Amino acid sequence: KEYAMKLLKEKKPHLIDLQPIGTGPFKFHKYVKDTVIRYKKFEHYWGKAPAIENLIFAITPDASVRYQKLKAKECHLIIEPLPYDLASMQDDPHINLLDKAGLNIGYLAFNTQKPPFNNKLVRRAIAHTLNRDSYIQAIYLGNAIVAKNPMPPSLWSYHHDIKPYSFNLKKAKDLLAQAGYPQGFKAELWTLPVTRPYNPNGKKMGEMMQADLAKIGIQVELISYDWPTYLKKSRDGEHQMIQLGWTGDNGDPDNFLHTLLGCSAVEAGSNAAKWCHKEFDSLITQAKIISSRKERSALYLKAQEIFHEELPWIPLAHSKIFRAMSPEVTGYKIDPLGGDIFKTVDLLSSEKEGTSP
Repeated sequence: KEYAMKLLKEKKPHLIDLQPIGTGPFKFHKYVKDTVIRYKKFEHYWGKAPAIENLIFAITPDASVRYQKLKAKECHLIIEPLPYDLASMQDDPHINLLDKAGLNIGYLAFNTQKPPFNNKLVRRAIAHTLNRDSYIQAIYLGNAIVAKNPMPPSLWSYHHDIKPYSFNLKKAKDLLAQAGYPQGFKAELWTLPVTRPYNPNGKKMGEMMQADLAKIGIQVELISYDWPTYLKKSRDGEHQMIQLGWTGDNGDPDNFLHTLLGCSAVEAGSNAAKWCHKEFDSLITQAKIISSRKERSALYLKAQEIFHEELPWIPLAHSKIFRAMSPEVTGYKIDPLGGDIFKTVDLLSSEKEGTSP
């Protein structure tokens, strides 16, 4: 609090993100925009002190370049390797590859405040058009499962009895005709500009979606932006269809259903569908204030049924999480909530001045 008040007084509130202060095992040392973040061991950490003296994050957006850095021993660990590189990583004796089921979902959101996506018949038609099984094979190389609900199946209160929308072009064309678009229409589809476990290749997925939608007369223009612009424009509701995803923060269904689909999340910006359904919102709001998991589960099951009926976005995939590292790295475990925790990490070699994710 004292630091925040000091920055406000100095009219430099933005520095709380760029020069953070915390109570963790590492303390912030230096940040060079788009290049590197450096941390040092925090000698006064309240818990067991970390073994690593210096922790260096080399900011490398391109997954292929990250892999090359790992092979060249320019770093010790990389996040989110490309699915295409996993086989060669597994065969390389100088690389350890870890994997774990992720608490995540990739999805295609519709801006339900813009026609024709304010018509659920159109949204359902698109759901029957997208060949999601082919995306799993081509983009995730089988390292994911097709999604049907707005949260992963490992989460309690997941609705196992809901039947996913099938790949059915005839049904899709019939629904589109019922909606008043027998010849289709033109639309924009924004493709994810960054690599994420829930969508490792947004551009390729966009191209596959574009080809699928053309089969029912929907002519799609693919658009993308740099990541900060992509997020800002989506929060402002400038999109029509957009690829996004989410990795859970805490293992609670509320973190998916309320955060991504609640009415308050429309204004907050995390509800990319701009969808506010009163009954759905009432159910998930009730569930927030109940302590009984059984009672909460009953409310969440009903909420998932409403989601399936209204379909503000199409669940695409739940993917595995992968991390690749040098055999020197010990003590690292994959966090299912998407973080990277280094307080237990050590290096076998005598050279411990840093580890670069």
